[in-house]
Amino acid sequence: MKRILVVLIAGLLILSLVGCAQNKGNENLIRIGVSPEPHAKIIELIKEDLEKQGIKVEIIEFTDYVKPNLALAEGELDANFFQHEPYMNKFKEENNLDIVSIGGVHIEPMGLYSSKYSSIDELKDNCEIAIPNDPTNGGRALLLLQKHGLIKLREGADTLATENDIIENPKNIKFVPLEAAQLPRVLSDVDGAVINGNFALEAGLVPTKDALILEDKDSPYANIVAVRAGEEKQEKFKKLMEALRSEKVRKFIEENYNGGVIPAF
Repeated sequence: MKRILVVLIAGLLILSLVGCAQNKGNENLIRIGVSPEPHAKIIELIKEDLEKQGIKVEIIEFTDYVKPNLALAEGELDANFFQHEPYMNKFKEENNLDIVSIGGVHIEPMGLYSSKYSSIDELKDNCEIAIPNDPTNGGRALLLLQKHGLIKLREGADTLATENDIIENPKNIKFVPLEAAQLPRVLSDVDGAVINGNFALEAGLVPTKDALILEDKDSPYANIVAVRAGEEKQEKFKKLMEALRSEKVRKFIEENYNGGVIPAF
């Protein structure tokens, strides 16, 4: 009996040591979920710099705005980099997730694009404009259209504005809510589409050239890095943010995106 106990205790000690070793290894690993453009390219840019500091980076690409937050909360990722804070706050509230922002990196100006018109003045009555169907980006699209006089929202309407908040619609615009990633694909089917910057870039659009109207640098929608609550002070995340807010990244953004991506630091 004593011999069995000794064997069991020894086995538990070995498992404990293996577990500690694995946890130690994870201290220097960041599995980060990103959108392909520009997030993946920015992380790829700093990957080697972080590895020189002993931090291994694994890049996992997503093409939607739902899975990256769920994967982070469930432990499949250590961080994600694809969204702005208003979207994250709404998503985590609706899905009861405990994730937090550790800082903003860049702004991807949202814009109104059209394959039929070259100016908002050409938009006809009863035209169809597609907008993102998630609450924060849908509201963001309506605020952009209001800023340029296409609609007017009720006083107090904010980033969660909906069609119900529209009090003036002179052109009687018909709104077509769709998943954000699908918007570039429907440009030929509608009169215009309000597209997030990353999806516009992925579709080969140049925001500063192709958008009829575009958010400016005062946009509050900086893209952030999110992690699980309680882990935000880990050294590896501090080093990640230092790398993301470096002059190297600033220069890369300014030289490669022609105003379609703007540094937020």
